[in-house]
Amino acid sequence: MARHGSGRGWYGKVAGAALGVTMLATGASLWTAQAGTAGNSTPEATAPATPSSDVKPVAATIAHASEAGARGINITIDDGPDPVWTPQVLDLLREYGVKATFCMVGTQAQAHPDLVKKVVAAGHRLCDHSVSHNTAMDKQPQAYQSQQILDAERMITKASGGVRPMYYRAPGGAFTPYSRNLAASRGMRPLGWNVDSKDFERPGTDAIVATVERELHNGPTLLFHDAGGDRTQTVQALRRLLPRLKEQGYSFGFPVH
Repeated sequence: MARHGSGRGWYGKVAGAALGVTMLATGASLWTAQAGTAGNSTPEATAPATPSSDVKPVAATIAHASEAGARGINITIDDGPDPVWTPQVLDLLREYGVKATFCMVGTQAQAHPDLVKKVVAAGHRLCDHSVSHNTAMDKQPQAYQSQQILDAERMITKASGGVRPMYYRAPGGAFTPYSRNLAASRGMRPLGWNVDSKDFERPGTDAIVATVERELHNGPTLLFHDAGGDRTQTVQALRRLLPRLKEQGYSFGFPVH
C-alpha cells in the first residue's frame, strides 16, 4: 500500500524522527488490513541485533541509481511474497531474462519461505520492507522503527535460508534519518524509487504502462507490487513493458548498493 505520490513525490524526502510518544498499537499494518493475507501472522520474538562479522555497513543515502549504468533499469517488486502473484512475476522475469529486487514484508516472508527461496535461487535480490508495512513509520518512536526493520531483516534472512536483504525500503517512503542509518549499519542500503507505476491502485494495464513510459525520464528505479490485492494488471503490464524496454535499448540491473 502506498502513501507516496507519483514520480518524484517523495524523491529525496527525509522525514525527521518522530518526537511525540505514539502508541504502538496505532502502527498496525495498513497494508495487512487491505491485503488480508498476513493480518493474523505474529512476528517471531527476537533479541536485539548484534554486530556480525559478515555485516558491512553501507551508505545511508537513499539509492536511486542503477548498477547497469546510464541505460539501466531497476525493477523493484513490493509487498510480497504472495503465493498467487509472486510465481507469475518470477515466470515473467525468467522469460525475459530480467533480474529484479523484491522488497518483502516480514510477515509475508515468514509465511511463504518457499517463495523467498525461489526468488533467491532465480538470482534476484532481497529488500527489507518492514514487518507490517506501516506507512506512518516515520511518525513512530525509534524503538518501533528498530523493531520493524530488524525483525523483518531476521524473518527474511531465515525464510531465505540465510541470504540477507541488501536493501531497506520504508513503507510508503516513510524514511527517517534514524531508520536510514539503522538499515545502513546492517548492510541494507535505503532504497527509493523514481517511477511509481501506480499499479497498487489497479488503474488498468494501459494506465500502468503509460505511467511508466511517461515517467521513465525521472530515473531508473521502477516500483511495482506482487501482493496486497489482485495483481493481474501488474503482471499484464510487465509482460508488455519488459520486452518493449529491451527493444528500446534499456538493460535491467540492480540498484546501487
